[in-house]
Amino acid sequence: MEETLKKEKTKKTSKQSKKEEKSIFKKSNVKIIPLGGLLEIGKNITVIEYEDDIIIVDCGLGFPEDDMLGVDLVIPDITYLEKYKDKIRGLVVTHGHEDHIGGIPYLLKQINVPIYATKLTVGLIENKLEEHNLLKSTKIKQVKPGQVITLGSMKVEFIKITHSIPDACALAIHTPVGTIVHTGDFKIDYTPIDGEIIDLGRLATLGNKGVLALMSDSTNAERKGYTMSESNVGEILDKLFINCTKRIVVATFSSNVHRVQQIVNSAVKYKRKIAVCGRSMVNMIETARRLGYIKVPDNVFIDIDTINSYADDNLVIITTGSQGEPMSALTRMASGEHKKVQITPNDFIIISANPIPGNEKYISKVIDDLMAIGAEVIYNALQEIHVSGHACQEEQKLMITLVKPKYFIPVHGEYRQLIAHSETAKKVGIPHENIFITENGKVLELNEDEAKFTGHVQSGKVLVDGLGIGDVGNIVLKDRQKLSQDGLIVIVITLDPRSGKIVAGPDVISRGFVYVRESENLMEEIKKLLREELWKCEEKHITDWATLKLVIREQLGDYIYKKTKRQPMLIPIIMEI
Repeated sequence: MEETLKKEKTKKTSKQSKKEEKSIFKKSNVKIIPLGGLLEIGKNITVIEYEDDIIIVDCGLGFPEDDMLGVDLVIPDITYLEKYKDKIRGLVVTHGHEDHIGGIPYLLKQINVPIYATKLTVGLIENKLEEHNLLKSTKIKQVKPGQVITLGSMKVEFIKITHSIPDACALAIHTPVGTIVHTGDFKIDYTPIDGEIIDLGRLATLGNKGVLALMSDSTNAERKGYTMSESNVGEILDKLFINCTKRIVVATFSSNVHRVQQIVNSAVKYKRKIAVCGRSMVNMIETARRLGYIKVPDNVFIDIDTINSYADDNLVIITTGSQGEPMSALTRMASGEHKKVQITPNDFIIISANPIPGNEKYISKVIDDLMAIGAEVIYNALQEIHVSGHACQEEQKLMITLVKPKYFIPVHGEYRQLIAHSETAKKVGIPHENIFITENGKVLELNEDEAKFTGHVQSGKVLVDGLGIGDVGNIVLKDRQKLSQDGLIVIVITLDPRSGKIVAGPDVISRGFVYVRESENLMEEIKKLLREELWKCEEKHITDWATLKLVIREQLGDYIYKKTKRQPMLIPIIMEI
């Protein structure tokens, strides 16, 4: 009896010592830090950090909002990555859409990191790097779905996924404290155009082994049911092509390779030549054809300059501008400003895309302009000629059920979409306390036992305007808004530096405020007011330029507002003889 008690005591002691040993060598937490793509659409970039190793997932761009006057692109703030650039082991890319790869050249200008991506994604990234003269200095490693790469203490597994572009992958990031699955953009399409079916088996295997966290695409989280298969669009296109005797113009996203392939299939089937319009569309099709992702017989594509040599019923034009962007090819066609394509009543125009929220008014204007010319226009409200590349609620449920994550993190969406996705997760058994709705810059730390927010890092929007990166901020945007709303008045005065007296002026120059010829009285009153204020300054011996400019701005600003209820930008210029 005593021997038995001794043995049990020894066992307890050894178990206790093992527990103590485990607690002494407790593993660090893995950090998930989104720097873009949360509470917004676009500029997706996420940092996965474990001790001294950082992996970057995607680096995309966003497009300017209406109040970002003159801004070309929006890219993520990577200050945090610059601070810890020695920890970065690599950039892994889920797929080749702009909101996931568009920011890569700007990242590489600050931090030289190796890039890992699949074949088509590599081709599209290389095009961008060549434009920025970064291709030779960048290490790009091509990977295949199913391949696992080691980046420091973490391993990244690429898993075949279906989306609106070939070679899209989900990522299983194997860290010392557990596996994080990042879906990238996905839909569950059982009949994809390229026959490359989503690897549900591997996702299920990971789920059975145990997944620490799932980060899942929330774009269509508010939509019930399933997203239609891309192959459905091909059937609709065939019906539109079959009896058409007009020239066919199809506008779609340049990045939607599968859609372009289906347009090509219909054109070949009905013996039409294809011309391509729009720089981004030309670049994408050239890359996809070169890499074997768009399959087409020889001599089907023709140069856009030769379209007048073909009868209308023998021709298809594939173009950009499905969102009604002001400078896009379709918009210029609709306004009669395109140099190579003139729209006529003998054109049949198919807009194979849904408007991105905010673009509705632009695409409506384009449709109106095309119809005013007499062209026949088909868009998604009339025929189902577009399907989304993102999962709806039933597909999202399947993803969560297969992966069986302990923690769920909805990503890639605005706040309402993240909320909707979290509600879907609850329905399939994820506890409320294990769902984390995060935001850009917020640090989420996880381990096998707990997950919690532990702080913020710097994040935000960097605006690209022409060649300037980050030199347009809130102050510049406010100035541009003011100029666009009320215009500009420049006041020029010449002073004698010795006496401080006005030698010439004030001259008043107006731009965007009033038409001078029709407002001569107002301009004369402005000059009169300025002379009086400047004489007062002379009498008080005020010659300091800063004070003079302040007086001009205050007095003139108040006067103009009383007279016109406008607040133009006032720029006093003082010169000396």
